[in-house]
Amino acid sequence: MEPNSQLDVLLDQSGISRAGLASRINRLGAEHDVTLRYDHTAVARWLKGQRPRGRVPELICEVLGARLERTLTLADIGMAGPPGALPAPHPLSSGGAGEDDEGATLGRFVERAAVSWRSDQMHADTPGPALLTGAAAVAPVWEWENPPDDLDVSHQGKRGVSEADVALLHAARGHYEHLYRNAGGVATRPRVVGFLTGEVAPLLRGDYDDGTGRELCRAAGALAAVSGICAYDADEQGLAQRYFHQALRLGKASGDRLFGGYVVSLLVNQALHLGDNRRAIACAEAVLRTPGPHSTPALATDLYAMQAKAYARIGDRRGAHSCMRSAETCSTRIRPEEEPEETGYVQPGLVQVRLAEALLVLGELEPARRYAEEAARAPAHVRGRVNRLVTLTGVELRTGSPERAAETAVRMADQAQGIESQLLRQRMRQVRERLLRHPGTPAAQAAELIEETLRVPL
Repeated sequence: MEPNSQLDVLLDQSGISRAGLASRINRLGAEHDVTLRYDHTAVARWLKGQRPRGRVPELICEVLGARLERTLTLADIGMAGPPGALPAPHPLSSGGAGEDDEGATLGRFVERAAVSWRSDQMHADTPGPALLTGAAAVAPVWEWENPPDDLDVSHQGKRGVSEADVALLHAARGHYEHLYRNAGGVATRPRVVGFLTGEVAPLLRGDYDDGTGRELCRAAGALAAVSGICAYDADEQGLAQRYFHQALRLGKASGDRLFGGYVVSLLVNQALHLGDNRRAIACAEAVLRTPGPHSTPALATDLYAMQAKAYARIGDRRGAHSCMRSAETCSTRIRPEEEPEETGYVQPGLVQVRLAEALLVLGELEPARRYAEEAARAPAHVRGRVNRLVTLTGVELRTGSPERAAETAVRMADQAQGIESQLLRQRMRQVRERLLRHPGTPAAQAAELIEETLRVPL
């Protein structure tokens, strides 16, 4: 039996206690000549996933709908199925914003997203949803690219939303991004999800005009994207994908095409990680080739660099080199002061490390070494330094320099101290396995050091 997160969110939003809901159901039943004797323990069972029999689910809709001043359906309260059935799925366990008629509207999407955030917060220790594949995986990108657009995103609610509220969300995004870069996604994700549930969802349900609403959707989408990045780093790939899809829908509502292009780049990066190279190429094309301001020089630099890696993996040397040239050309046009806050990750050395990885796949080891060394010399945040040293270690091993690789691996392990990241641990394990192929050398000693680092559980 799955917990009914949708009912839990609505009950919390209404401000009605469990005992209060039970007493209201009993009174409403009496008005319909039905004797009911529910108490708070019965409501607790409903929240755990049990579905009451008879007309009680309709009465729940009536009670909560009256308090929230909107019409609720059985699907809204997680009781659309027959008695004993599982609660209706939420956005993190099924499709995205456009999966059905209800999800197509922005208001319905916001409610479903709020349910999913609360569910993620409540069940953070349980496995997330499976990855969407095929058409379901790319449909949100297509929907972002194509009409209809949201003509008016204003909303009537009890709490007025101000520019200061929106500014707070932007400040929170910067804070959580900094925390992620230095502590990792495993440590950061619960904090972002808690902020989405406690601060962002109430604002999205608030009172605002179209202009403020678009700014609010932009800021909320940025936080959903950070949550997706953290889930990705924790290797919860299905969960990360759903958050990216949510961020893309909020980005479309905001009307900020540059932000939407950034979110698509996150999906490109995830597709690369999953080995879905052709999807990575296609999604990058959706940003790079679509007319209008869908990318900035920094974003285009990264998208071309990721495409280069994808082309290298499918054996298209010409396509890989073409994208490498485009990435380097775009990198010369980057003006940090003209970039949105999210593309700040495209720092000196990022394109070099991506191109080094592409060249390594192609077997072009000498240029790969030059790029990897250049990337390792460039300044970067803690997480970036570790990733670059991982790549440099791999290049040095491929070029027959195990001693130098050992020195680099020791630096990598030292830099990784305190970062809680499943993906970095995976990369470090791969480095360790390659170092162990050189027994009796400093490389083997470096492998032991990495093993000691990995013994500490996250």
